[in-house]
Amino acid sequence: MWKNLIPKTIRGKIMLLTAAITLLITILTTTVCFSVFQSFLRKNQLQSAEFSLQVVSNNIAADMKDIIYFSKWCYTNGAILDYLEAFKDQPKLPTTSRDSDNLRPLALSTHNRLKEEYYNTRANEYMSRVIISTNDENNYLQWQPQANYSSSYAARIISQESFFQKLYEARDFLWIGLVKDPFSATSGEQFIPIVRPVYNEFNSEIIGWTYVEISSRLFTDYLATFPLPSDSMLFFTIGEKTYSFHSNKWQETRTPYSNPEKLSNSQSLSKGTRVLSVTMNDGEKRILVERPVEGMDGWSLSQVLSEQQFRQQKNLYTLLIVGICLTIVSLGILLAFLLNKIIMDPIHKLSKKIADISTGNFSRDDTIEWNHELGQVGHGINNMSENIITLMEKRVADEKQKKDLEYQILQSQINPHFLYNTLNSIKWMATIQNANGIADMTTALARLLKNVSKGNTSLIPLKEELDLVKDYFLIQQYRYGGSVTMEYSMESEDLYDCQIHRFTLQPIIENALFHGIEPTGTAGRIAVSAQTADVNSKKALRIDITDNGIGMTQETIDKVLNEDTDSQNKTEFFRHVGISNVNKRIQYDFGPEYGIAITSEPGEFTTMTILIPYVPYSENQSAGR
Repeated sequence: MWKNLIPKTIRGKIMLLTAAITLLITILTTTVCFSVFQSFLRKNQLQSAEFSLQVVSNNIAADMKDIIYFSKWCYTNGAILDYLEAFKDQPKLPTTSRDSDNLRPLALSTHNRLKEEYYNTRANEYMSRVIISTNDENNYLQWQPQANYSSSYAARIISQESFFQKLYEARDFLWIGLVKDPFSATSGEQFIPIVRPVYNEFNSEIIGWTYVEISSRLFTDYLATFPLPSDSMLFFTIGEKTYSFHSNKWQETRTPYSNPEKLSNSQSLSKGTRVLSVTMNDGEKRILVERPVEGMDGWSLSQVLSEQQFRQQKNLYTLLIVGICLTIVSLGILLAFLLNKIIMDPIHKLSKKIADISTGNFSRDDTIEWNHELGQVGHGINNMSENIITLMEKRVADEKQKKDLEYQILQSQINPHFLYNTLNSIKWMATIQNANGIADMTTALARLLKNVSKGNTSLIPLKEELDLVKDYFLIQQYRYGGSVTMEYSMESEDLYDCQIHRFTLQPIIENALFHGIEPTGTAGRIAVSAQTADVNSKKALRIDITDNGIGMTQETIDKVLNEDTDSQNKTEFFRHVGISNVNKRIQYDFGPEYGIAITSEPGEFTTMTILIPYVPYSENQSAGR
């Protein structure tokens, strides 16, 4: 099915390939750009919201730091402590005529000192009222910079508020959120109260309390220019209360979202900011950025990000991506047209030239030799057309040479057979004349020549290889006058059927005779044994050939395994089959874990071990068929 969709012409394939590559690039570009742009948009939106919240929270934190410092000054200042200590038992401020203890100047100076410290505080504009009172609320100092509603019972009014006792008894500053102004039931203004007890300078006696009223303008002034889209929401948390900001006003509300989950891949500008995924009450998933107010425990600003703003920016980037994709597609169409023109026109000319050659026109055409890759093809076609006749003549000459070589090969095969037949005649003549030694040597030599001349199979059964060794040794035994003996030891009869390379044992026996036993000048013995072995958990055949000759040094062993140093001293039949050659043949066919290993003790013995895979020759022949 798919093969039918693939064009058979090069032109069609170029067009299809160009379209596929263009489509792939377009998809990859669209996917990457959409993912990157969306991630960038969300990251930019998060960082923008976090920055805005951070600016507001830092300003609020700085102002609250000044206000808290002022509040602490109110209950630790020496002048305030002296005032409270002096008036703690006074029912009220004495008149001028009865002020024997000069309490009125003390009250005035303390009030002036409070006023001075108030104006020295940078965030004083957000402290709408300050009261310092004795425990019985009969005597107190009050400062309010604006003409707010006041009362001669201001301290008593504050002490009777529901929040007073809770803040008064707290171990440290306690934040209960925004409360309504107790002095005006109609203004609707909200503020944050601070109430702290005042202790005697020398003991733990409480001699009064301080009250600081923080206006809600502390938040609204900084949020007046806060960028808040229509579908975004801003919350301020103070302790356990949450307030929503809308139309420059604060309104206590319940949290309009649930299931907050921290986003692990969010990135903020500073530590402390949290980015959460929340589920709104209508089931919509939104992202919330929460920024704590530094130094204010339980205070934080939160903003639910605008999805409408995100979608608008997303649509803008989507249009940009569409523009990029259209540009890529246009470039792909242009590329297909150019490739078609650049490649197909020369191919048509090359096809015409090949058609001319097929009809017998071998003339050279210089118009197909352009200065590019297809021009090289055209140059090759011209050279081919000029050389076709030469190649045809060479083919005729090669055929004639092939017939000559076949005749020479046939002639070379006649020589071993002729010599084999002649040796047979000599054997029968020696038998007739009772020359048994000559007959045996001739028979052994004839069998050796027969093995050399018959077939070209490289693997034979071990039994045939041992027969060849016995014939070779019989000839050498007559040479040494019977002073050399050979013994054979087989682990089991089935080893005779194991396959082995032709002429594997003969070079090793020859080496044992000429280089091991002969230099000793005495009688010698060669032992051949075969048994099974294990190589990498696989069954193998191990053949040991041991002689009691002069032995070898390690240097000699290395030379024997790597090169044929004595090839000139070998017989004519076997001078090309040395020990190194045998080792290489075994390793080439079976792998480096097999081959020949030599163990020797100079003056004592030499053992050459052949290791080959255990493969019955009969099974190998059946598999070959």
